Amino acid sequence: MTTTVDEAIVDRIEEAEFCSRVKRFLETNCNRIGEDQEMVGAEDADVIVRMKTFQGSLAEAGLAALAYPAGFGGAGLTKRHQELFDQASKGWYLPNSALYISHGMCLPMLNQFGTDEQKSRFMPDCISGATIWCQLFSEPGAGSDVAGLATRATRDGDQWILNGQKVWTSGAHYADYGLIVARTDPTLPKHQGLSMFIVDMRDPAVEVRPLRQISGGTGFNEVFFTDTQIPADWLLGGLNQGWNLAVAMLMFERVSIGAGGGAMNANRTPGLIRLAQDLGRSEDPLIRQALADLWIRERIRGFIGQRIRSAVQAGNVPGPEGSIAKLNGAVIARAIRDATMDLVGVTGQAWATDTDGGDRWAVGCLSASGISIAGGTDEVQRNIIGERVLGLPKEPDPYKGAAWETVPRN
Repeated sequence: MTTTVDEAIVDRIEEAEFCSRVKRFLETNCNRIGEDQEMVGAEDADVIVRMKTFQGSLAEAGLAALAYPAGFGGAGLTKRHQELFDQASKGWYLPNSALYISHGMCLPMLNQFGTDEQKSRFMPDCISGATIWCQLFSEPGAGSDVAGLATRATRDGDQWILNGQKVWTSGAHYADYGLIVARTDPTLPKHQGLSMFIVDMRDPAVEVRPLRQISGGTGFNEVFFTDTQIPADWLLGGLNQGWNLAVAMLMFERVSIGAGGGAMNANRTPGLIRLAQDLGRSEDPLIRQALADLWIRERIRGFIGQRIRSAVQAGNVPGPEGSIAKLNGAVIARAIRDATMDLVGVTGQAWATDTDGGDRWAVGCLSASGISIAGGTDEVQRNIIGERVLGLPKEPDPYKGAAWETVPRN
């Protein structure tokens, strides 16, 4: 019993020292949310350089990829340390949002499914920010239906030859590498003939075309592959196991969008309360009701995140709870949009100068709906929740079990 008490005391001391180290790093390298952080898109090349520099500093301080093995570039600590870091960094602006796909989706895939050679080659630079990764799933004819994709990978000796097109690829224009799902056996049913590969986005046989959005940003891209050569040992996981890997990666993505740490999922209610006070609208009953509702939803998001982190800490890949987190995150994004626009009024629709802040409110409003699409639409999440959580029957599929090449497509 004495040993247990002593160990608990040691753990508390160690955690307190770790939190102090995190606090010192944040105070030296970051601003608090709302303290003049740059509201610029990651498509700005200078911003990418600064983000890489920041991530390098985080890695040098031993605070990057806390629960990943030290032998592959991580800090070699525990999920508990990551939880403590997330708690300590709430309210701080960490200028590394361009890495949320690298670290929230690609890094856990490399760690879980990569060979030791792949981990040694790719994980350290991914963790330090020396390289940035993207995810290549969606296609013009296969958006939410990832398994219906048509991009082909054909084996040719000690390499694979990749041909096809992806679309809505976030960060492809500044990514160094990507994880791509391609069809490796069209004679199998659509879910069974897929494989996942590591691809070099700097290869001249990879063409990236940015897409301009309604907000004015160019964060999404079309990507074209024309006889792109991929080394055979860049296959991630087993041959024709791509669907299982895609599901795992989508769950990591949904968790990152809906319950991840950092500024992306920081609670916005305190800032909106201050905004309401500054504008003299904090006594408006409709505003107060909207902010109270948002506060409740953000608290719920925190509880969902705790549940997911506990599951991951137990060694499990995120399951359907990732869809719950992602759907809830989309609802919160729209609630923030509505509350903000109610507060700022016409300033969010027309503004005289940059100092008005109207451009920021407008971009936030226009971008909010995208959260309902990225990582799978709200409708897809509701289907997953209905079938895998509530046990509702699946929709009939007349082509179930048929070879992909025999299924009619647009």
